[in-house]
Amino acid sequence: MTQFYAQPYDISSTGFYFESMEEYDTLYSKNLNEYGEQPEEYEIQFIDGEEIDCKLFNALGVHQGNIHHFIEKIEEWEEHQKHALIIATGECGYNFDIDSGNPDDFDIELYELDSLKELAEQFIEEGLFGQIPDNIRFYLDTDAIARDLGMDYSETRIDGTNYIYRMA
Repeated sequence: MTQFYAQPYDISSTGFYFESMEEYDTLYSKNLNEYGEQPEEYEIQFIDGEEIDCKLFNALGVHQGNIHHFIEKIEEWEEHQKHALIIATGECGYNFDIDSGNPDDFDIELYELDSLKELAEQFIEEGLFGQIPDNIRFYLDTDAIARDLGMDYSETRIDGTNYIYRMA
């Protein structure tokens, strides 16, 4: 289960931990400052959960106004959608509306590989450069191809896994 903390901006009030919107709503309505008033604004912090959800939380800039959509969507979205969102918003600077956006709207090529050299080798194997006879394939400079691919592709590490990507 994913755990969050609602830290009020009101210094005369204390925050609370929550794991669901029902729990948030209950604790929010009961939380009063030392003057008996309810704090209006909270900073929402990611406390515990899967690393990919933490990175997604940070990449999307989750706040009090969209935390309910985030809690709903982390259960709904698949891993590859989360990876695409982390890269598109966190690495490439794209905006994303949690309540109405679709993570599949980003046109991203994403490869789970350790290096651009592996991507070059994969492209050669898949025939991206045409049919190359086996006796010539060994003479290809995959390091040079990898350097060229580095002009269009970037690398990032998410949840301990290396990804190579290109936003189209």
